[in-house]
Amino acid sequence: MNDLCVDIGYKSINHYGEQLCGDHVDVVQQDDNSVVLVVADGLGSGVKASILSTLTSKIISTMMAAGLSLEDCVSTIAQTLPICSERGVAYSTFTIIHIVNNKDAEIIQYDNPLVILLRDGKNYEYPKVEMNIGGKKIYKSVIKLKEGDLFIAMSDGCPHAGLGMKYNFGWKRSEIIDFMEAVAPVGYTAKNYSTMLVDECDKLYGYKPGDDVTALVVKVRQRVPMNILFGPPSNRNDQNKMMALFFSKEGKHIVCGGTTSTIVSKYLGKPIKTSLLYLNSDVPPTAEIEGVDLVTEGVITINRVVEYARDTLGENKLYEKWSMSRDGASMIARLLFEEATDINFYVGRAMNPAHQNPDLPINFNIKMNLVEELSKCLKQMGKRIKVSYF
Repeated sequence: MNDLCVDIGYKSINHYGEQLCGDHVDVVQQDDNSVVLVVADGLGSGVKASILSTLTSKIISTMMAAGLSLEDCVSTIAQTLPICSERGVAYSTFTIIHIVNNKDAEIIQYDNPLVILLRDGKNYEYPKVEMNIGGKKIYKSVIKLKEGDLFIAMSDGCPHAGLGMKYNFGWKRSEIIDFMEAVAPVGYTAKNYSTMLVDECDKLYGYKPGDDVTALVVKVRQRVPMNILFGPPSNRNDQNKMMALFFSKEGKHIVCGGTTSTIVSKYLGKPIKTSLLYLNSDVPPTAEIEGVDLVTEGVITINRVVEYARDTLGENKLYEKWSMSRDGASMIARLLFEEATDINFYVGRAMNPAHQNPDLPINFNIKMNLVEELSKCLKQMGKRIKVSYF
């Protein structure tokens, strides 16, 4: 059985002075093991470029995910999108990375900077076949995936970085490769690699980008299961069943909530070692139970994890905060965002009497909403999620 999977991350910044990005990324999941990724770069910048790139990426990703041929995709784009009056062409440039059964990567490239592949931390020159479709020169590659592979796709805003400023001819491909090779061994997530590359481009532009900049990173890795228990079951008679299912699962085990921790302690026959040390004034202290990898408070801690998850999917500004801190929310974030690929939630529906105080901004619905939103964010990160309610 193939136990590889892909971690996907991307980031864009707008051309200085523009409110819309002329680049667009689409990710369409075909099934648990196959995904179509498209980076489209609309001609020019601003509204027109944004419309062109969005339509291009949507059309390509939807058609390819449905199994249609590249020729059909390209001809559909040419016939669907309006002709640019200035340049006389109808669509944006694009890069397609099609992950098939977590075994192969099909890469199709039209006029975007060529995809960089780092294998074993070093640049790997993969084979390319030149094709001509509708008068356009397109490169196609099929590559067997290997654990640790790092695919880096980008818009031309990356190699244009520093043009006429730090560099006479922009940021050369070889220099981008050197930059990525330097950080590849650290083992960051795909999102953090894409953030680092785009932030470096922004810096080279003097924080006034002369073009839209987008980087998409695909990291090939092994599957890692994780289990999180949040809240006691609504029926007390289900406590042992819930605990047995939770602890029977492979992978690390995270327990959230005071009442939940007490039930786990009783089930395992191990005491709770509490701490009064507040590593973060906004997040309650963690505890320890032998046989459990992490024990935290419930709603307040998970609410902070959701905040970190939203930011990770967006601008990724809080990474340094949760990646370095030792409070409960930060440790859960590292386990779920960076380590886990398959996450099992065991969620108890019991009403907590402590949450029924009308003066407290916590109730049962908030707890359920937190689980729902965190699950949604993790799915967007490419995680496999299963939620079981008790």
